[in-house]
Formats: sequence, C-alpha cells, structure tokens
Amino acid sequence: MSFSHLDYCQYLLTSPLNYTLTNLANHKLTVSHDTINKFLRKEEINIDIIWNNVKQTIKEDPDASIVFDDTVLDKRYSEKIELVRRQYSGNEHRVIRGIGVITCLYVNQKTGEFWVIDYRLYDPDGDGKTKPDHVAEMLLNAMNVKKLLFARVLMDTWYASQKLMGLIDNLGKKYYCPLKINRLVDDTGGLEKYKRIDGLIWNELELLQGKLIKINKFPKDKKVKLFLVTISTNRTEYIATNDLSDKSTKEIRNICRDRWKIEEFHREIKQITGIESCQCRKAIIQKNHIACAFLVWNHLKRLAAITSKTVYQLKNEWLSFHFTQELKFPSIRMKLV
Repeated sequence: MSFSHLDYCQYLLTSPLNYTLTNLANHKLTVSHDTINKFLRKEEINIDIIWNNVKQTIKEDPDASIVFDDTVLDKRYSEKIELVRRQYSGNEHRVIRGIGVITCLYVNQKTGEFWVIDYRLYDPDGDGKTKPDHVAEMLLNAMNVKKLLFARVLMDTWYASQKLMGLIDNLGKKYYCPLKINRLVDDTGGLEKYKRIDGLIWNELELLQGKLIKINKFPKDKKVKLFLVTISTNRTEYIATNDLSDKSTKEIRNICRDRWKIEEFHREIKQITGIESCQCRKAIIQKNHIACAFLVWNHLKRLAAITSKTVYQLKNEWLSFHFTQELKFPSIRMKLV
C-alpha cells in the first residue's frame, strides 16, 4: 500500500502523545515501519508547500507586519541525529542540543490573525548560513516572490545587525527590534564616547517619545530612534527603529506586540504536532517530519478560525470524546480483589 505525506500529517494530527514511526506502524496496520521509513528517506517535502498551503487564506494588509524569530527543537538526549547542534534556547535560557528553526509569520495587525509563510533550518555546517542570512532570504522572498503587502519587520535581538537592518532600510520598510543592553550607542551627536545602552540617561520627554541615537559601527550618518519599553513589571526592552516619525513609546509597545505572535506559534506547534518528537537520525527524515508538523499546525489554525475554537480544543476533541465514553462504558473496568 502506498504512503504519502498526507498520511504522515494525519498521524501527527491524530496522535495524542507518541509520534514515533513504530507507533504509527503499530496502528496503521496496512503500512509497515519500513514503508514509512523508506518514504521519509526518499521523499523530500519542499518548504514551498507551506506557502502553497496558506496563500489562499491570508488576509493581506498594507499595514501588516512580517515577524521573524527562531526556536530550538529539543534533542538534548539524542547523540547521533543529523542537524542537531549545541545552541542557545530561549525557552530554557541556556545552551542545549537541538535543531534550530527560524520562522517567518505574516501578521494582520488590524484583525490580529497570523499565518506561517516560511521557515528555515539552522545548519551552518551544512549551508554556511547565519540566522540573519536566513532572515534576509525569507524577507526578500516575501517581497519579490510572494509579493506580500506589509509595512514593517519585527525581529529579536539576534537579528539586529547592521547588514540586515540596512537591507530593510533599502527595501523601504520599517524595522522594530530590541537591542542587547551591552550594545554600544551614542545619543550625544558625537560629543561623547559610545556607551552601553543600559548606561544611557533618559529624561521625561525621551521616555515618552524615544531618543535619537547612533549605533556603533553603523554608517556615520545613520541615526535610529530608541525607545525604552516596559514589557512587564520585571522586563524592559530597548527597541530600535528606523521609523523616525513622532511615535510615542505606547505606540511602539502596541506595534511590538505582534512579535509575541511568533512565541504563541512556537508554543502551539511544539505542544500539538510532535515537532520535537522524531528520533530518526537522518536529516532528510527530520526535515520531512518538521515540514509535516508545520502543515498540521496550519490546518488546525485554519479550522480554529472557522470554528471559533483554539487549536488545542480541535486537537483534543476526539480524545475528550473517547475519555467520556470510557468513563461511561469502560473497556477495562476497575475492580477491587
């Protein structure tokens, strides 16, 4: 019997916990473990399938945001899986072994809806590319190939490089990204030496409207605006932007909220698709597993918008029904000896 990526997606969509090939073969009795493994080794699921799967559903808006961030698929107990490398995990706040995934979202700020439109795997040993390199590729693809309408680019501190920020400038888009507190900047117009961002002094007006700064090693005539934004009671960020208009700190905070959509996505895809659970060693199988996990999340997100439910409710509905039936008519009835 033949086996396709839709069959594998159906498995990831249906399974509540165990996402191994052995578990799939044990329950899909018409297909052997070897057949599944052979398919995943030989069939390369192109990243473009993600875009083809969502492009008809995207609600474009000229004021939309493109959001970039990365996450690490935890493989800390895996010694021989290809693509796995030691890297910093934002969730763990430390270096772990895992597969890095850089994701690109399209966020409609008016409706609050968002769509995954692209992603890349971080494999510098294989392709020699940095994370900013991948972001630049996806950004250019969104503009020149996908031809999406958007106004701004939101990204994390990892991507606040002069090269990438300059690219966004040249494309005529606005960027908003936090800078690390040890980044060297000047807010005196060259009268004083560069100092760490966390050493800047802010007056009341600057706290409300931001301040003009020059970032060390940026072109001498390139100024950006810096905002001190309170994210929560114990967290503040220094947001840099090439948008020099009269925006307030409150407006910048509202714009940057779109960035949290990508954290929502990373949390959901890890919890409902088994994206971290594949233990196969070959890179091609890992890549195909990750692509199918993205397709499953996209499918659930689309259904969630239609049914006004969450992706978690959709994923667990059948399990909840089965649990209710088991309580009424137990297949294993509890008895005391």
